[in-house]
Amino acid sequence: MAKLKYSDIDPRKKAFIFELDNVLYPAKDYIYQIYYLFANLLEYTDLTDAKQTTNLMIDTYINKGADAVFDELVHTLKVDEKYRPNLDLLMATGKVPLKLLLYQNMLEFLQDAVTDRKKLFIVTNGNPQQQLNKIKHLEWHGLEPYLIAYFADETKPKPEPDVLHLLMKEYQLERRDLLMIENSETDALCAQTTGIDYLNVNEFL
Repeated sequence: MAKLKYSDIDPRKKAFIFELDNVLYPAKDYIYQIYYLFANLLEYTDLTDAKQTTNLMIDTYINKGADAVFDELVHTLKVDEKYRPNLDLLMATGKVPLKLLLYQNMLEFLQDAVTDRKKLFIVTNGNPQQQLNKIKHLEWHGLEPYLIAYFADETKPKPEPDVLHLLMKEYQLERRDLLMIENSETDALCAQTTGIDYLNVNEFL
């Protein structure tokens, strides 16, 4: 089935709203690099094998989710609980070695929208410091001046519609002007509650 492109979107839309993780770029590209940094920190302080630690963290993330990762290190490698804050801090502020790359189709969408003089918003859930850190590490190809970021946790996390109401008020936008591109039930519900159109990112990728 053909993937959607910018040219397929209703030209009357004035602005687009994107979540960040797994919408504009693959979230694992950030997370795995943080695991690598943390594993190397542990190797330096505790003489654990960094490669083994990284692999265990990634496997646990894939099979059990992010919340289980540190517990698995404690259980399997006997990592000291005192290092848990170090992982949290790295997740929020770590400087990843490699630039994060946008999905190619989303990069082209953003570039086409900017050429067409549309507004681009990133409206993201999660720790604002961590989400901003990801934004800073993304390769935007010169799109930075056109991006406006809202961190939903500073008002109320999605699916609560508060952040979208704030955005619409601050930029004098009507519901019909907006399209949200999402990848979760949370975002779909937020769009429905606000009464704005939305599409799942898989239609583009």
